[in-house]
Amino acid sequence: MKDELLTSGLARRDKVVFDYIFNYYYSSLCAFSMQFLNDRNTVEDLVQDFFVSLWLEAPSHTIHSSLKSYLFTGIKNRCIDFCKHQKVEHKYRKYIFFTATNEDDSAEHFVAESELRHAIESCLEKLPPRCKEIFEMSRFSGLSNQEIAIKLGLSKRTVELQISNGLKILRKELIEYLPVCLVALLLQ
Repeated sequence: MKDELLTSGLARRDKVVFDYIFNYYYSSLCAFSMQFLNDRNTVEDLVQDFFVSLWLEAPSHTIHSSLKSYLFTGIKNRCIDFCKHQKVEHKYRKYIFFTATNEDDSAEHFVAESELRHAIESCLEKLPPRCKEIFEMSRFSGLSNQEIAIKLGLSKRTVELQISNGLKILRKELIEYLPVCLVALLLQ
C-alpha cells in the first residue's frame, strides 16, 4: 500500500489500516529494537506500547517522512529513552546500596529517617483515594501498570496518569526533606 493511503487511514483511525501497519511492521520493529535492548519481553512491550500510542495519537500527528521511517525512528527513540531510564535507575540503586552499607546507626540518623517516613506517609494521605490506591499498588506492591489496569478495570493510560499525578504531589510535598536531585531520582 502507498504511504499516503496508510497515513491518511491512520489519521482517521481506520482499524483495517492500523491492523495492516501493525501486522506488517511489528516483527521488523521488534528485530530492530533488539539491537538496542537485547531483551525480547522488553522489546515486545515497547513495540506494543508504541503502537498503542500511535493509535491514540494518530489524529493529532502529521507524518512528514515515509511511514517506515516514522515508525523506525519512533521505536529507536523509545529504546533510547528506555536505556536512559535504566541507567538512572542503575545509578540510583548503586547510590542506595552504597549509602546503605556506609550508614551509621546513630540516633540522629534514626530520627531523620523516622521523620522522613512520617512525611511520606502524611503525603500519601493527601493523595486522592484512587490515585493513592494505584500509587501504592505500583510502588509498594510492585505491580506493573498493566497488572494494576487489569485488576482495577482501568486503561493502562489511566493508571499511568494516576501514578504521574501522585508523583507530582509527592515531589512537591517532599522537596524540603531531600535534595532536589535525590527527590527526582526517588520519585521518577
